[in-house]
Amino acid sequence: MTEKILIIDFGSQYTQLIARRVRESEVYCEIVPFNKIPEISADVKGIILSGSPASIRDTDAPKVDVEKLIKAVPVLGVCYGAQLMADAFGGLVEKSNMREYGRAHLQIKDSTDLLLRGVENNCQVWMSHADTIKNIGDKFELIASSDSIEVAAFRSRNGSFANKVYALQFHPEVYHSTDGHKIVNNFLFGVCGCSHKWTPASFVEDTVKNLKKQIGDEKVILGLSGGVDSSVAALLLEEAIGANLLCIFVDNGLLRKDEYETVMEKYLQMGLNVEGVRAGDRFLSELAGVSDPEQKRKIIGRVFIEVFEHEANKHPEVKWLAQGTIYPDVIESVAVKGPSQMIKSHHNVGGLPDVLKLKIVEPLRNLFKDEVRRAGKELGLVPEILFRHPFPGPGLAVRIIGDITAEKVRILQEADFIYIENLKKFGLYNEVWQAGAILTPIKSVGVMGDERTYENMVALRAVNSTDGMTADWSHLPYDFLAKTSSEIINQVKGVNRVVYDISSKPPATIEWE
Repeated sequence: MTEKILIIDFGSQYTQLIARRVRESEVYCEIVPFNKIPEISADVKGIILSGSPASIRDTDAPKVDVEKLIKAVPVLGVCYGAQLMADAFGGLVEKSNMREYGRAHLQIKDSTDLLLRGVENNCQVWMSHADTIKNIGDKFELIASSDSIEVAAFRSRNGSFANKVYALQFHPEVYHSTDGHKIVNNFLFGVCGCSHKWTPASFVEDTVKNLKKQIGDEKVILGLSGGVDSSVAALLLEEAIGANLLCIFVDNGLLRKDEYETVMEKYLQMGLNVEGVRAGDRFLSELAGVSDPEQKRKIIGRVFIEVFEHEANKHPEVKWLAQGTIYPDVIESVAVKGPSQMIKSHHNVGGLPDVLKLKIVEPLRNLFKDEVRRAGKELGLVPEILFRHPFPGPGLAVRIIGDITAEKVRILQEADFIYIENLKKFGLYNEVWQAGAILTPIKSVGVMGDERTYENMVALRAVNSTDGMTADWSHLPYDFLAKTSSEIINQVKGVNRVVYDISSKPPATIEWE
């Protein structure tokens, strides 16, 4: 039985960050919406109540039965969670009449406190709230203030509840709270008594054992993309069921230069049972004349389903469809107010379960992206795939702005190849989370030799991130950018201008479409 921390989500932008901090401490955790809390099982060691954009004073404020939770396990309230705690037990929460957003400094009143053990007095913390706690009630006692508010942290008085209760008016999970990791660890290990058991090795061992039990002797089909998610899913399944796994790798004609050949070679070297399908002409034919990015995605998704279904029907013995679903996908599907507003449609396997009438298996559904890589390393995934940058499912279709032609694909493949190879030559590839070239619909005047040109502009994009939810543009060296620009313009026929994208996410997205 894997011990875990339950994180109750009230809609905060930082909820996933809480989960990441817990996982980084090698403790397993799950996020559940406040209105879908399961029964507290014996494997739950503690509960964290997240922040929220809502106000506890609203008539429709999200609430839970805090007393019931406390009877089961220790509880930590963060921001809105702290306000919820105070409100539930006779405290007072009011609208703040002063700014309580940004950096503040923690003034610890009890340095022996279990939650604040090892935390420096006057350390920086991050505030983000419009309401403030004026009174914590009789069941709690104050353990810290800040230079801006009186109630920054409090705990339950001895004997008040069956389990220890802590509450923080600041966010320990964010980078700006300098000793936040100590506070989180103190709750996990000092208060809840967790142990360091959530490791890549333990995940692989448990998952392989569960896959064997779940699938038995039946056969599984999996669509490989060349990316880390599907590749790690394949290795887990191969470890569990061996030759009963059949992998399909579809070349949609929109992969990077020579990618189909090089990735297929790696998969065969890894011993995977994989069939390759060349379908580039079909995809390009269906995309002819289409400029709308969402329509492009839907066409690629439909054609992929048709191609994959055709291949799968050659194997009627298959009973399972494996998917590379990861934890952020799962969280979004059960978000507090339903799935997040659609930014773009799913590129790949949407619709396949209904078409193929197969049972679904998702080996990675409990992992964040960086955890997938750690599991892949544990499984011995080759570095060329393990450390490969994320690549959009629709491939270069969403990096060609406007309609798609074979000539545009050629231009972008050549420019992108020079860019990626130079990142590797300069030792920058593993310093960047994701990079790629974009073929813009803009043509500009240029001069090559004694001739005037009117050709395409290519944009280069590189970002640093952990899981793609937020990203900052990568500050690549000028000499690298100069060399790359020069080589693209000189070697790729049809390009006479190169620009570099310095937009962060948000407000921009990583991909242009």
